Amino acid sequence: MANIRDIRRRIRSAGNIQQITRAMKFVSAARLRKAQERVIAARPYARRMTEVLESLAARVPEHSHPLLARRGDETIELVVITADRGLCGAYNTNIIRRALEFLNEHSGRKVELNILGKRARDFFRRRPYAVRHEAVGVLQQPTFADAAAIARDLIEEFSSGRKDQVWLVYNEFKSVVRQEVVVEPLLPIPRIESADEAGRLEYIYDEPPERIFARLLPRHVEAQVFRAMLEAAASEQGARMAAMEAATNNAAEMIEGLTLYANKVRQAGITNELIEVVSGASR
Repeated sequence: MANIRDIRRRIRSAGNIQQITRAMKFVSAARLRKAQERVIAARPYARRMTEVLESLAARVPEHSHPLLARRGDETIELVVITADRGLCGAYNTNIIRRALEFLNEHSGRKVELNILGKRARDFFRRRPYAVRHEAVGVLQQPTFADAAAIARDLIEEFSSGRKDQVWLVYNEFKSVVRQEVVVEPLLPIPRIESADEAGRLEYIYDEPPERIFARLLPRHVEAQVFRAMLEAAASEQGARMAAMEAATNNAAEMIEGLTLYANKVRQAGITNELIEVVSGASR
């Protein structure tokens, strides 16, 4: 039977861990509130812009702008967005697993990785995958300037012909306890194929479409990258908050179980001492 002193030491250790996980839960809750507000504010603009541009792209020739050109899928760049830190459950694991599935699905093609986040960087650094670019620390406080710099780099890779496609893989924020891994194309700009040609809206251009696209399409790519970074940041805080809450509850259960066990050990010790006293007196 374990020593009562060792059991109490384990109870104190579990209590210290519980304090840490509870504090991390509150910190993640505060950060999640801000990240969630930014995501909710960015979604309508990004989604509406996507709908309009995809609809426009279906009405103009592909040569109207380099970001509309379709060249096949021989060279692909996959942007993998993970967290810089752990302690957030299966958040990073799910993204990396989906990225590996994507790489296996396109094993016959040349796929390069563009990694945002320390966890994915550390994972792929130890494995034989081509990594063209990596960035760490951009998801702690996502800014549009960081997203624009990343987007411009992706646009340059695609416009120069070095990449035929650019894809994003990240966690989309659904709720505090639910995040969904999303794999979506970024470049070329998708085209909406509508079956109802008569019901489609027709746009009137004040300027030539080429000039409008030259200003609008790069902005669209920047907005989509920024939205993905905001979704990833909110998902990370939600996953960490849920993980720390579960860890706090587990620590409480462990303390309760160890306390009961310590009481049993102490009671067994008292009983043994009484038996020894009674046995000694009866001799």
